[in-house]
Order: sequence, then C-alpha cells, then structure tokens
Amino acid sequence: MIEIVDIAAEPVATLRYLNAARGGGTEVRLLPVQRGVARGLPDGLDALIATSDLQGIVPDPRTREATLLGVAVAELLEELAFDDVLPPAARSGVVLAGDLYSVPEANKRGGHGGVEDVWAAFAGPFAWVVGVAGNHDDVARVVTDDRVAVLDTAAVTRDGLRLGGVGLIAGNPAKLGRRAEDDQLDRIELVAVSGVDVLVLHEGPRGDDAQPGHPLIRRVVEEHAVPLTICGHVHWDEALARHARGHVLNVDTRVVVLTRG
Repeated sequence: MIEIVDIAAEPVATLRYLNAARGGGTEVRLLPVQRGVARGLPDGLDALIATSDLQGIVPDPRTREATLLGVAVAELLEELAFDDVLPPAARSGVVLAGDLYSVPEANKRGGHGGVEDVWAAFAGPFAWVVGVAGNHDDVARVVTDDRVAVLDTAAVTRDGLRLGGVGLIAGNPAKLGRRAEDDQLDRIELVAVSGVDVLVLHEGPRGDDAQPGHPLIRRVVEEHAVPLTICGHVHWDEALARHARGHVLNVDTRVVVLTRG
C-alpha cells in the first residue's frame, strides 16, 4: 500500500508554457515539478510520477512550432532523471490522469483532440505509463502494449502495483468526454471494489472544504478503502488530501514525483 508522507512545496523544477486565458487569448504560466515522499513503493520502482491537466503548449524557440505541454514535460523529466535530480526514468512509473490536449495556439479553453503524442513521449524513456482519458482527450490513437495502458473500468498490475482507472467525467452523455453520473459512479465502484492499490480518475473525489470534487466519488473511495486515488480536473492549492482510509492526490496542472524517504 502506497502511503504519501509529504509533498514538498518548493518545486525541483518549473516549465514555462502558454495557456489559454480566461476570456480569450493566451497567458504564460509555470508548471511546477514537486517531489513527494511515499512509503510502500514496490522494490522494482524508484519513483511514481503523476500529472494531469497539461492543457498548454510549448513553442520551439527557433521554429515557433507548438508542442503539447505533456510532450515537453516528459522531456524535462527525462533530463532531470539523467542529471540525477530525479530517480532513473527506467525505474519510474507514470500515471496520467487526463486532459492532455490543447488547441494548437493555446488561445481557447476546452477543445477535444488527440493526445497520442503525449502518451508516446512518456512511454519512450519511462518504465511504464498507465492512465485515463480526460473529458478533452481523444485516446483512440494511443498505442498500448504491455507497458502502456489506457484504463476505463479496468485494472492492470505493474511492478506489483495494481492500478485501476475510469476515464471521462460525470455529466451529460450527449457531450464529448462525459457519462451519465450513475454510470460513472457504478464504474468507479466496480474498480474500487476489485482491490486496487491506486485508483486513477480524471474527475476525482472531494478533499476538504478548499479541495473541490465529487462528493459521491469521495463516498466510494472511503467505503472501499482505496489507499491512493490520483485525479485532476479541478485545481487544489494543496495537492494532497487524507480521508479516513486513504489519500487523494490531485495533480491538476502539476507534476508530483513520489520517491522513497
């Protein structure tokens, strides 16, 4: 069972990117890479990396060609591992909790498109990649194999960790990226009751009063004693929440690298 002890407030690195501003246009933002300490990582794994909601672009300084933020994040993390700032990439697993798409100019919020380039960028250097689709992601062209798994009401085992996931969000099923609430909750419960070490969602449970989320998902993870839930979709100033029977890690617009203490 993975138990998060602490997450450092000061990032080990930041990545500058362009993001769609509220009301239109583009703004410059910094994505933090935070290091956390966890108990219970399996022997074959030196780090568990989690991130979501990388809805931005990083322009090439020479050609100005736009790269999805998630691709640049994977490259940065590989560099940090090569420089021994982080554990080796080949001994680090990755959890992607959805919403990795941005419109090419990063000047409009929302949108829906392919995120296969982001998944491929992580799959290259890292031990394995497991995750879910967010409500803005088209994962149809993600190449899956014994190292890459897009989960939707399913579970896999990697390095002794059982990871289960449900993609999308609760909402009007006539809209892209949404399911009827009852259907979504039933799927989450089906995965939670199967006995996972890590539950990966895009829309996650509520934390405390300053950590918004879905209250009925909170009920499910508590009832079934899910040790660690990783999610995104809404931003929390504090990434970690604790409930009576486990932890919730919200990685919306941040990267958290969990390592041994």
